[in-house]
Amino acid sequence: MGEQITVLVVEDEEHIRRVLEYNLKLDGFAVYLAEDGPAGLGIAREKQPDVILLDWLMPEMDGLEVLAELKRDNTTSHIPVFMLTAKGMIRDVSQALEMGIDDYITKPFDPMQLGKTIREKLEKCVKAKSL
Repeated sequence: MGEQITVLVVEDEEHIRRVLEYNLKLDGFAVYLAEDGPAGLGIAREKQPDVILLDWLMPEMDGLEVLAELKRDNTTSHIPVFMLTAKGMIRDVSQALEMGIDDYITKPFDPMQLGKTIREKLEKCVKAKSL
């Protein structure tokens, strides 16, 4: 992955979106932002990002509903999706994994480590899919 990695952040809380955008850009990522599920689906279909950071708890469409739609759509089903969530309970994580989430990042997260975490998780996804 020599070229710039593109990340779509789907997060309803503006301050979290901005922190993510700032730190990801600082780490060399190209960043797309969506404030809710429907906007995130549109951007995912149009821009085809390398990875999607998806908030779980959002109004209108929660992260699991967005995930289900992404996985159903042939144009987005291949994109790795990492759930951003404060829901760290094992059953919640298991539910998301069963639905096709590629990995998860629990809130609160260290913004300074986020880029490294995403790269590591993305590399792990790519290796797993090539097996």
